[in-house]
Amino acid sequence: MVQRLIRFLARDGKVYYGDAILPSGVTNIAKARQAKVIKGDIFGKHDVTDQVADVKSLLAPLAWDDVKTVRCLGLNYVQHAKETGMPIPTYPVLFYKPLTSLSGPSDNIPVPLHVQNAEGLDYECELVIVIGKPAREVPESEALDYVFGYAVGNDVSHREWQFKLGGGQWSHGKGYDGWAPFGPGIASSSLINDPQALRITTKLNGKTVQDSSTKDQIFNVAKTISTLSKGTTLLPGDLIFTGTPQGVGMGRKPPVWLKDGDIVEVNLEGVGSCTNKVEFEKTKSRL
Repeated sequence: MVQRLIRFLARDGKVYYGDAILPSGVTNIAKARQAKVIKGDIFGKHDVTDQVADVKSLLAPLAWDDVKTVRCLGLNYVQHAKETGMPIPTYPVLFYKPLTSLSGPSDNIPVPLHVQNAEGLDYECELVIVIGKPAREVPESEALDYVFGYAVGNDVSHREWQFKLGGGQWSHGKGYDGWAPFGPGIASSSLINDPQALRITTKLNGKTVQDSSTKDQIFNVAKTISTLSKGTTLLPGDLIFTGTPQGVGMGRKPPVWLKDGDIVEVNLEGVGSCTNKVEFEKTKSRL
């Protein structure tokens, strides 16, 4: 059984899925330097082989072809709802991101030209659920049985486009290319005894700006899966970004917006860190 799934570029120039090999006592998958190569279907029949490959760089832990849908929850932490001044939701606030928003744990976050004209670029550390088998009409008591594992992600957001220019919905201000870095790998559900007891943090240029626990979630992992599976089949490889805790730039006084060159590190206990640099796209030269 895969314990810590990674997808990586090996030193032999090939891309593999692998089971990360970590030193004793280390849980941050970003520290993986070697992995046992996996052969077969990640969500079906596969083998963790004895072939060990050296990791050159970690990629997004799932290729686009292995992800069907990226669902996201908004306002899913009590303290975050309070800092935004919004009412605590009775039902999960659901929006979607396109596959092209997914990127790896060390990829740059590209900021397109047209959103650079207004402030509002924000960070959001999030626990990411990875669904392991088809789930429909799942009772809450059985929901965790459908979890393949957990990752950490950054639901990068532009508040001006999210709230004012997005046509009344959030996806446009959150769905640009590379605006959902996640990883650094996927920790098996067998390694995470309680997904509601995990510390989750964000550092901006080395300074901690978010520091909370998944116990503050309004809709916990089991409730989220059960609710989203009502009348809708969740498929293997589906990702669910489960919302962010308090401390986002929007909630600070004065607000703290991301700038070109900023380094954002999101971390989830038992999983590890994604560290991404903000990169404003430049005007193309005219010949």
